[in-house]
Amino acid sequence: MRGQATVALTPGEVQSVHLVPHDPPAVPEAVAAVLDADWVVLGPGSWFSSVIPHLLVPELLDALAETKARKVLSLNLAPQPGETEGFSPQRHLEVLGRHAPKLALDVVLADEAAVPDRESLADAAKRLGAAVELAPVARPDGSAKHDPELLAAAYDRIFRMHGRIGPWR
Repeated sequence: MRGQATVALTPGEVQSVHLVPHDPPAVPEAVAAVLDADWVVLGPGSWFSSVIPHLLVPELLDALAETKARKVLSLNLAPQPGETEGFSPQRHLEVLGRHAPKLALDVVLADEAAVPDRESLADAAKRLGAAVELAPVARPDGSAKHDPELLAAAYDRIFRMHGRIGPWR
């Protein structure tokens, strides 16, 4: 398959993704920002067409591996039809680890109501070097969308609790 829309619309299960060309150049400003950051936030978003592709850009992945910044990964609230249908929260982490094996994380943020097996998620996060933080981050209307204010509050708590929050630049 080729293209973001094709991935989402093709029946079956996505096994892996890659970029064409396989080693595209990174935007220098993005690399510099990652290297200079206190925190890097990955996700939420379409797993195979938005989150993982950024990790397949070699220079960007190298910057994520080298940076002194802490890294938090925000999990989606629900599997995405056509892309991650049937995936558990921990399966999302396993797939991410297969695509970017040298990436280490500090925190995995998940909505507490979206995690049926907390122990399995904690084990999967630990394999990536991360602790799990559960917080209510979903909109109260029951949709599978993050509430911007709740998500911001969760990030604020994580940044403060896990340290290295520096002065705003």
